[in-house]
Amino acid sequence: MATLTPLSAETEALLRHECTTISKDLIHQPGPDFLDRCFVPSNRTPQVLRSLGQLYGHGRLAGTGYLSILPVDQGIEHTAGASFGPNPMYFDPENIIRLALEGGCNAVATTFGTFGTVARKYAHKIPFLVKINHNELLTYPNTFDQIMFGSVEEAWNLGATAVGATIYFGSEESSRQIVEVSQAFARAHELGMATVLWCYIRNNAFKTADKDYHVATDLTAQANHLGVTIQADIIKQKLPENNGGFSVLKFGKTHKAMYETLSSDHPIDLTRYQVANCYMGRIGLINSGGESKGASDREEAVRTAIINKRAGGQGLISGRKAFQRPFAEGVALLHAIQDVYLDHTITLA
Repeated sequence: MATLTPLSAETEALLRHECTTISKDLIHQPGPDFLDRCFVPSNRTPQVLRSLGQLYGHGRLAGTGYLSILPVDQGIEHTAGASFGPNPMYFDPENIIRLALEGGCNAVATTFGTFGTVARKYAHKIPFLVKINHNELLTYPNTFDQIMFGSVEEAWNLGATAVGATIYFGSEESSRQIVEVSQAFARAHELGMATVLWCYIRNNAFKTADKDYHVATDLTAQANHLGVTIQADIIKQKLPENNGGFSVLKFGKTHKAMYETLSSDHPIDLTRYQVANCYMGRIGLINSGGESKGASDREEAVRTAIINKRAGGQGLISGRKAFQRPFAEGVALLHAIQDVYLDHTITLA
């Protein structure tokens, strides 16, 4: 535990929590044999299994069943100036790959353009996770839609181990996105690549005057369930902060168990419900690292990692906290996240 200190009292309390909602005995726990237990019996081809093996077998977490991924698509999603202004070295795509390598990540997730500039130098050194669709912010007025920026074949030609995509579940465009991404993932599997889905909730109606239900566990967990249904191999989701979105917004179908016995207000229990909707952990859940807030980033990243791990998740995908600070500090922050998953005393709640 020495590598995790000092921790706040709230974070220390997370290490003592006992989950009384969904039993840990029902969860397919991450571990060195995770692929053998959960993917070998599946319909994934030997080529896809090899790609998954490359993801789970690289970096400091290699062979543990956990994942630490550096995502840098914010140059499109948030504008390049807003994303790289705090640390302009990342306007140069090579530094993104260098950070993932020195940070000990399992993979680096970024854009066609970034990989295209450095593919021959780095494709054999770290698994590439190509993000194939984006929400660009140059349209005025801004629209919020995920559109394809390239083809699965192009990602394969870049040497990609996996492709990633976002679906804005709940948005007007979600039906088209589901069809597009489902077809893209099927093609990726045909070519032997793994698939990662950003399962985001997006609708202005989901944010009320006093609460943001884009991070409600009932809504995000259902997005996860849709994601595993289209055969994503890994689900990426924001850490839940509340519950009851369906009830407050008065749509969808619910059961009282969703709010009374399958979850609670505790962050680990909220996240456990997300894991349950990923086929009880047969498909790995990685949570977002969140935005950079400065001095508190390390503590927040470690807290998120503890919640994810103790809930039954498989890791973090953390970008801005790492690349919006000096390079060495970014490496250290990624290592701090990974230390949580390397610490055998931190177990399922």
